[in-house]
Amino acid sequence: MIKGLISPILSPFDDSLNFNQEMYNELAKDLLSTGCSGLAPFGTTGEALSVSNDERMQALENLIKSGVSPDKLIPGTGLCNFPDTVKISRHAVELGCKGVMTLPAFYFKDVTDEGLFQYYEKLIDEINHPNLKIYLYHIPQVSGVGLSIPLVKKLRSAYPEIIVGIKDSSGVWENTEQLLSIDGLIVYPGAELPVIDAIKLGGPGCISATANFNPTNIAKVIELSHDGKWDQAEEVHKDVKEVRYLFQDYSAIPAQKAMLAIKYKDERWKNIRPPLVQISDQRSSELAEKLRNHGFNF
Repeated sequence: MIKGLISPILSPFDDSLNFNQEMYNELAKDLLSTGCSGLAPFGTTGEALSVSNDERMQALENLIKSGVSPDKLIPGTGLCNFPDTVKISRHAVELGCKGVMTLPAFYFKDVTDEGLFQYYEKLIDEINHPNLKIYLYHIPQVSGVGLSIPLVKKLRSAYPEIIVGIKDSSGVWENTEQLLSIDGLIVYPGAELPVIDAIKLGGPGCISATANFNPTNIAKVIELSHDGKWDQAEEVHKDVKEVRYLFQDYSAIPAQKAMLAIKYKDERWKNIRPPLVQISDQRSSELAEKLRNHGFNF
């Protein structure tokens, strides 16, 4: 288990929209040295479904070769087609990654819990690796296919050594709370907003998109919470939440990329693959000014 803050690291592209490994490695190492305990490459924030399988696998290999320990990594591997999900999941496990974060197959909607159970059952059988650890990924407002509490319980009961955790990005605290009651399940809220309450119920931390820009302060909230310094944690959390809301007002992924472009003095950080689009220079300047008013010096 990775205890603390995990960043769903952004994916950088050059001006031809090719994946840029050098920028990726730099950001990864910066995040791990400024508060993050781990990284979750190729999730929603990492534009996973805009990145090819070959790009994903090569990026992971090169990231590890650059010195990032694979036990700090929980890459996203969930795709609509079964063979590719098996392929990139097995690849990540063979590299030594801490686990894989796997969406349900999400093209067909209104599927049953039994169908989803069979999907994960088949996935586990096909990957067939003794070190396989799966973190389920629940983000129904984006994927259109959710993972019900009864389904998660059934998967956990059937495969207690493999179905080890879940990222709950539903944004529904009642759902996160129920997941935290499942014996032995590692539950990461998909944002820093409920992290204090989650830690009070035994959670290890959170996986937060804004960790790409604000890792130190979010990590401080988690550290103070684990130390039982609840009042101090709440005080830091107030500002952390305000920063989160700022990014949400400006379209989180392109907004964070725009801020990294300023931070690293590298305009390539603004690049984003369609259908997502960059935020305007005006909005970028507005957001940067608001963040500076929160104490960010960049």
